[in-house]
Amino acid sequence: MTTVYEQRKAPPVPRVPRRSPAGPVLALLWAGAAAVVALWWADTGSVVGAAGWLTGAGRIAGLLCGYACAVLVGLMARVPLLERRIGSDRVARWHAMAGRYTVCLLVVHVVLILLGYAAQDHASIVHETVTVVLDYPDMLKATFGGLILFAVGITSARAARRRVSYEFWYYVHLLTYAAVFLAFFHQLSLGEQFNGRAGATAAWYALYLGVAGLLLWYRILAPVRLNLRHRLRVESVHREAPGVYSVVVRGRRIDQLGAEAGQFFRWRFFGEGMGWTSTPYSLSAPPRGDRLRITVKALGDHSAAVPLLRPGARVWAEGPYGSLTAERRTGQRSLLIAAGVGITPLRALFETLPGEVTLLYRARTAEDLALGGELEAIARWRGAKVLYALNGPQGQRPSLTPAYLREAVPDLAGHDVYICGPHAFAQELYGALSAAGVPDRRIHHESFEL
Repeated sequence: MTTVYEQRKAPPVPRVPRRSPAGPVLALLWAGAAAVVALWWADTGSVVGAAGWLTGAGRIAGLLCGYACAVLVGLMARVPLLERRIGSDRVARWHAMAGRYTVCLLVVHVVLILLGYAAQDHASIVHETVTVVLDYPDMLKATFGGLILFAVGITSARAARRRVSYEFWYYVHLLTYAAVFLAFFHQLSLGEQFNGRAGATAAWYALYLGVAGLLLWYRILAPVRLNLRHRLRVESVHREAPGVYSVVVRGRRIDQLGAEAGQFFRWRFFGEGMGWTSTPYSLSAPPRGDRLRITVKALGDHSAAVPLLRPGARVWAEGPYGSLTAERRTGQRSLLIAAGVGITPLRALFETLPGEVTLLYRARTAEDLALGGELEAIARWRGAKVLYALNGPQGQRPSLTPAYLREAVPDLAGHDVYICGPHAFAQELYGALSAAGVPDRRIHHESFEL
């Protein structure tokens, strides 16, 4: 694929950096939770006895759980404001946190409500559970929904996540939609805050229908429009390093996608059994003409099948997503630090990021330096610097200490630092950069671990 450095074009000047809307969005979400508690407070009189306290606390937990379900689905809707301005990795962390809150609130709600009802009816907890599930309106559906949420929560736990394939986790995770749908109706039929209160009921419907609208538009209609319009297909596949391959994708009106260096798409390739899963891969070169390029390391079933793709295979893409772009810059000097296949978004940034740019590439051996020839050519073209941190002869890993970083990059604290690599690598490096005097606002990182 023809590269920009061969065309001798200057890097484009990025748009003026914009402040992340993360603060206002979080404030809005917490304000919603406060409004839910206020709804219970305004509608609840005096609480009497143990049964009253148990059921009251259980209803608060239930209302907050219902609100958290809507937030959970909203964060899965891939809204561009969140995915591109705040960052997909940060939104994913919010989603994971919201998931933990949701499951915990669900447990508290179920336990306290059943204990409260049992105390109120002077019945055993087992008898009360059977009565509630089988006799109360919409409770059988809600029970199935709750069990699905538990299953999603268990498979999302870190210990379980390491033991299941991405494909299994992905499809179990999709059941969240079914769980929320099944649980929704009992909230209105049994929730005292909604019975006979048109305003509260209308607000709850508006919340859920609004989230459903975001989901319909950004998860279904927008991707359908993108793929019908751009008609993406595999053009070629190239080996870059052991287990690392680049895929060139051709399409129509690629320039109208609005993709930037540092961003990624979610890709579904219709070939070699890969059409069942959508997987995020970063652009490893800036979009140009009618082509996009990604570079993939064989780490799982999906990525291992990439070398088997054939020219002409249909491609389904969703995006662009991610905020690891030039807009994050706060100055005119940048340091890009990549480990392994984390070089892919940084290689695109290395070519296009204005100002003084240095790239530090961490890999096991020289043979593992994917796209190394392109990096050297870009460095010569734009007068930039490429540094390598390779394992020693006995396999010993170089330590990227604060002292090493300060020596390698003079005036390190005055640089914007972009990091891409495994989560443990990024965490260790973040600590080293902070110790070297780099302010947090100048450290930019996006993780694609799922």
